[in-house]
Amino acid sequence: MSKALTAQELHNLAMNHVGKDLEKRGFEFIAINSKLKKHPQFVCMDANKQYFFVIVKAVILPENANNYDIVWMESFKAHAREHNAKVLYAGVGLGNPNGESLPVFLDQEYLIEYNGIQVLETNLN
Repeated sequence: MSKALTAQELHNLAMNHVGKDLEKRGFEFIAINSKLKKHPQFVCMDANKQYFFVIVKAVILPENANNYDIVWMESFKAHAREHNAKVLYAGVGLGNPNGESLPVFLDQEYLIEYNGIQVLETNLN
């Protein structure tokens, strides 16, 4: 019988997808933190030496991966400003193709909904 992925394993799967996307976009990885609920997951630098803090959020479909806690994010943006970094958000929805009520299993096909990386403005209003 197949093993259902834990929350940490789902998070790692989402991070793998986002990490590949960041690589394709030419980002250089400075630090990676794959622990669940530790932010940011990636600290990257672009070709212009601009730092980026990347938040990865994995959810189970049909939950919308593009939704995040706005109040928490404002405090995180303040942290990024203190470090002269920009904030990127990547929501990843994962699901079982055989039904919403089923978990995602290890070594089996899965659904993924990933709309890419969003740039979140860190400027004060």
